[in-house]
Amino acid sequence: FNPSQVQAYRLVGYESRLLKDEDFNNDAKDAGDMGAGHTVTAFYEVIPTGVKNEYVGKIDDLKYQKKEKVSVKPTGSNELLTVKLRYKASDKDVSKKMELPFVDNKGNNVSSDFRFASAVAMFGQLLRESDFKGNASYDKVIDLAKQGLNNDDKGYRREFIRLVEAAKGLERTNKN
Repeated sequence: FNPSQVQAYRLVGYESRLLKDEDFNNDAKDAGDMGAGHTVTAFYEVIPTGVKNEYVGKIDDLKYQKKEKVSVKPTGSNELLTVKLRYKASDKDVSKKMELPFVDNKGNNVSSDFRFASAVAMFGQLLRESDFKGNASYDKVIDLAKQGLNNDDKGYRREFIRLVEAAKGLERTNKN
């Protein structure tokens, strides 16, 4: 993450399943396998530099290590982060590394699949009663999921919306 753009971040949903830094370049360690032609989406919650947030600074400094000062001077780059990944061709034993920069587009031009996946992630935060759910609500989940209905040949996405509506009804019942 670019410290001139991002002051804090977290990987949503995989807090306890992280690959160790030293294992990234180790071809004997796999963080996850994907077949050819498949896609994966990872969601990071990002707090931009300069934005006040109740979660930033809540963790005490390490006792035996000095916290390094990170320069937050503008770098001239509008990149938020660089995604690094490794892959192996099906007929190879050695992986290749790719680095892909990511620039914030403020949510414009986001695919319907991404919108639907965002709804699923938000629903998970609600079900877990996550401290990080912010202003998420069942209505917001439903609205976002409906924006991702165009790739629903088998009806799974509509079924997801019905599940969210049922959970919303259960929440109302429990509050009474």
